[in-house]
Amino acid sequence: MIIIYFIIINLIAFILYGIDKKKAIKDKFRIPERVLIFVAIIGGALGAFLGMHIFHHKTKKKKFSITVPVLLVIWTLLIIWGVYQNHHIVITEYTYKNEKIGDDLNGYTIVQVSDLHNQYFGFDESKLIDEIRKCNPDIIVVTGDVVDSSHTNYKRALSFMKQAKEISPVYYITGNHEKWLEEKKPDKINAFYEDIKSEGINFIDNETACIDDKYYLIGLSDDELGSGKLEELSKELPKDKLKILLAHEPAYYDNYVACGMDLVITGHVHGGQFVVPGKGGFVSPEFEFFPELYEGVHTYKDTTMIISRGLGNSVIPLRINNYPELVVIKLAK
Repeated sequence: MIIIYFIIINLIAFILYGIDKKKAIKDKFRIPERVLIFVAIIGGALGAFLGMHIFHHKTKKKKFSITVPVLLVIWTLLIIWGVYQNHHIVITEYTYKNEKIGDDLNGYTIVQVSDLHNQYFGFDESKLIDEIRKCNPDIIVVTGDVVDSSHTNYKRALSFMKQAKEISPVYYITGNHEKWLEEKKPDKINAFYEDIKSEGINFIDNETACIDDKYYLIGLSDDELGSGKLEELSKELPKDKLKILLAHEPAYYDNYVACGMDLVITGHVHGGQFVVPGKGGFVSPEFEFFPELYEGVHTYKDTTMIISRGLGNSVIPLRINNYPELVVIKLAK
């Protein structure tokens, strides 16, 4: 979306400078100079600069010969900074302790991938895969929104899943974007589900998996977060076994606590999109300003919930002061 904006605004700037040059030659009504400067200010500095020099227009007027190159430098630096902000992956490591964790799980490593939203991290997601591999996970959990409903790329998501599976077992649940796609284009998203299952990905929406007889991994689909489904899935589980829940949204923590989950791994909030120093995440996907639950560890009674800031973007296509995050959880006695 941002790329499209910059292409359009620079094309507009270039055309306006060309039109104004033609009008100047024919001594016709001119485009106001403030308009030509304004399009450069709002992102069209490259188009304005090229228009000036290709059409030999306004190059001798200091208002343009100084202002437009300065704006071009500023926008170039802003774009570089924005690309880095949105593609530099950070790894956040948490240690989770529980008396149910014995020697067989001590040091067990879970890597969480959340809210990828078809974000591009190197050719064929190579950068993201390399970062996951460095973490040496015992298991990879994908907590929803691996695809985005507005710029959907199933091929990229499938490629990521296939490569991740070669590192360690992958367990996947849906987020709200998968559910929206089920409503809009059910055939394509269902075909994607079949593809990932055929590749050996463990798709555990509304299912419980006993992992190596060591702990229970429970997956909750996004459309069942506030229903009685979690109680149904967990009521027969032994109390002495560790119960880890994968759920896309943190807002339903009351339900997670009531059902006796030990550890909840979630995402959805994108770290508040813009992190304001001293205040925290600025806005949630539901446009709640300064949400309480946007990242990190939260403890309620005997339940610990870890919220990932996620990796990609959706409706708001830019992160500020909020690097894409891989979460690493190490279990400890």
